[in-house]
Amino acid sequence: MRILRVMAAVLSDTQRALLRELPPIDQILTHSSWSALRHVPPDVRRDSCRAIVDCLRTEVLAGKPVQLGLDHVAQKCIEHAVEIVRPVLRRVVNGTGVVLHTNLGRAPLSEAALEAIASSAGRYLNLEMDLDAGQRDNRMDRLALAFSRVLGCGDVVVANNNAAAVFLALSALAGDGKKVAISRGELVEIGGSFRMPDIMAASGAEMVEVGTTNRTHLKDYEEAFQSGTRIAMKVHRSNFSVVGFTKEVTVEELASCASSHGALVMHDLGSGLLRSAKHLGDDCVSASLAAGADLVLFSGDKLLGGPQAGIIAGKREVIAQVRSHPVMRLVRPGKLTMLALEATLLAWERDPNGGEIPCARLASASRDDLMPRAEALARRLSDVAEGRAEIQVIETQATTGGGSAEDIRLDSVAVALRPAPQQGSEAALAAAFRQGDPCVVGRLEDGQLLLDVRTLFPDDDESIERALRRWMEH
Repeated sequence: MRILRVMAAVLSDTQRALLRELPPIDQILTHSSWSALRHVPPDVRRDSCRAIVDCLRTEVLAGKPVQLGLDHVAQKCIEHAVEIVRPVLRRVVNGTGVVLHTNLGRAPLSEAALEAIASSAGRYLNLEMDLDAGQRDNRMDRLALAFSRVLGCGDVVVANNNAAAVFLALSALAGDGKKVAISRGELVEIGGSFRMPDIMAASGAEMVEVGTTNRTHLKDYEEAFQSGTRIAMKVHRSNFSVVGFTKEVTVEELASCASSHGALVMHDLGSGLLRSAKHLGDDCVSASLAAGADLVLFSGDKLLGGPQAGIIAGKREVIAQVRSHPVMRLVRPGKLTMLALEATLLAWERDPNGGEIPCARLASASRDDLMPRAEALARRLSDVAEGRAEIQVIETQATTGGGSAEDIRLDSVAVALRPAPQQGSEAALAAAFRQGDPCVVGRLEDGQLLLDVRTLFPDDDESIERALRRWMEH
C-alpha cells in the first residue's frame, strides 16, 4: 500500500485526469460496435478489453501521449479481439513463381474439387457404404475405379501423405525384416526431416544400399537380388540433382531384372505427374507403371493438383497386401480428401491436358501468355504508386517446386517493385504486402520485390493493389 501511495503522490494532475477517463470494462463491452461481431466469443471480448485498458494505463503512467474516449478505446479493443480470433490459416496471393509452394499449401484445388466438398461434406455421405446392397464397403474401392480409368493400374491405396504411403508400403511388404535394395544416390532427405533410411528402419525393413552416390548399375541390383533381396526401391530425386559423371538404372531395366528373380519394384515418384508433358518431362506415373513397376507412390497435392494425399498405384495382388496391413488404418484419409481426390481424377478424365486443374494451367502457360497480364498489372500499380516505387516488367524463371522436380525451370514474367529513394527498403515493402487479408507473398531479388504472374490468379490484382496502398499509407 505504501508503494501505491508513493506512486499516486508523484502523478501529475494530467495523469490523474487521464486515468479517470479510462472507460470501465463493462462500459466498453456494451458499446454498439460489438453488435456486428457475433463470431467473437465473450471471453475473448473481455480479455481484449482488459489488455487494451491495461496498455493505455501503462502508457499514461509512463507519461506517453494517449487518445482516450469510449469510441476510440472500444475500437482498439475490437481490433485486438478480431485479431485474436482471425483464422491462422487464410488465403495467400502467391507471387513467388513457385507453382507448388509447400509453405503455401502446394496445389490449389480445382473448382470441381471445391464443389464436391461444398456439396457433400456438410452432410452425411456414403464414405463406406454400398448404397445398392445397403452394406458397408471399402472407401478405397470407388476411388480405385477412377484411378484405373485414368492410369490403367490394377488397384490403388490412398494414405494421408506420400511419406505415410512409403511407410505403409514398406511395412506391408518388408516389415518383417525383408531386404529392400536402394541406390546410395537415392537415400534422400526432404523437408521436415523425412529421411529414407529412417523410414525404412521404422517400417521394419532391412535396407540394402547398392551402387555409389553418383553411379548405380543394373549389376548392383542383380547382386542384391542374388543375395536374397526381394524388393527394389527407386526414389525420385525431387529436391536435388546429381550431375556430371552419373549413372542410374531405369524403371524398365530394374523391373525386368527384378521379375527374373521374383522380386518387386517400388517407385517413389513424388511429383505426381500423371502423364509426360513437354514442359515437365517424361518422369510420370503412367510411364512408370507401363515400365513394369509393381507399385508407384506419389503425392496428391503436387502435379496431380489434388488434396494432400499419398497414393499407391499398382498391381492388384500387391496392393491387396498393402490394403490388409494394420498400418492402413493409421494412415487412411478422411472424407474431405476422398471427395477432393475423386473430383480431381474426374477432372483429369474430362480433360487429359489438365485444363480444369489450376496447377496444370499455371505450369503450362508460356511466357508469351503471361506477358500481357504482367504489363496490365504493372500499369495498374504504377498508377497507384505515384512515383514512390519503381515498377517494371522483367523476364524471369519460375519453378514447379513442392519437391516435384529440382531441375524444372519455367520461363516466366514478373512485375518488379523497387521503393524509390527515401521510401524504405524492399524488405519493408515485402513485409507490408504480407500483412493484408489476403496477404501477398512475392520473392526478393536484386533489391526488388518480384511478383511472378505465373502463380497469380485472375482475381489477385485487386489484392495486390490494396497491398501497395497499405505500404504507401505507412
